[in-house]
Amino acid sequence: MTRRQNLAALLAAGAVTVLVVAGLSNAASSSAPVNTAEPKVSGTAQVGSTLSATNGSWTSSSTITYSYQWRRCNAQGAGCANIGGADNSTYLVRKADVGDTLRVRVTAKNDDGSTQSTSNETAVVKAAATTPPPVVNGCPSGSGPIDVSKISQPARLVVDGQTAAPSVITRSTSDLTLRFHVSACSGRSVSGALVYVTAVPFQQFSIPAETPSGADGWATMTLHQDRSFPASPRQQILAVFVRARKPGESLLGGVSTRRLVSFPVRL
Repeated sequence: MTRRQNLAALLAAGAVTVLVVAGLSNAASSSAPVNTAEPKVSGTAQVGSTLSATNGSWTSSSTITYSYQWRRCNAQGAGCANIGGADNSTYLVRKADVGDTLRVRVTAKNDDGSTQSTSNETAVVKAAATTPPPVVNGCPSGSGPIDVSKISQPARLVVDGQTAAPSVITRSTSDLTLRFHVSACSGRSVSGALVYVTAVPFQQFSIPAETPSGADGWATMTLHQDRSFPASPRQQILAVFVRARKPGESLLGGVSTRRLVSFPVRL
């Protein structure tokens, strides 16, 4: 082989190496979401109760969107099949679920693909109580937390607690995590209430999807700073409109409640 042929061969080999390394680099930086903690289902496995699903924990190089599919499984949590139309983060337990368990499959999607992860199974679903507990003034008897499905008028939901992280909002606050507590019937925590929040004026922070309150009555949402924050160079508070409602009821009626709260701003 001549000297010129040797040189050409070396150049070709080098080009192949560069292409391979570049391909490996691109593959490493672009991938579907990776699940690090499975979704979880909370709530009572009984007809008429509302179950709630968390997304679980994920890692991703780009923004993730989530979708849900509830599944009906046998008593051991196996042999699962999709439940038609059950594609929200909450699920109202039906008569058809009695004797089975329920799981939710969460699909996390980013710009590079999607990945699925399935939650724990619930306890075996029980039938609704044949004799419902007496209701006084729209409140079920007893004490302790209440599922929102057990509350009716004239009882009303109450947003009676809120926290923010960070506790003081600054220009550099890109993500704001807000928590709201929902109660009813003389301070009993309410699970399954759908909580909606938005900063006022609008477009200061993003508006998250309605989030169900957990068994402890708390709902947690993360808002991302938007183009109109701060609303004023002298802004001292961030006003936030909060609504809590019972699924299936009118946004303006039923046992729903609304409240305007504020958090300190230091620019």
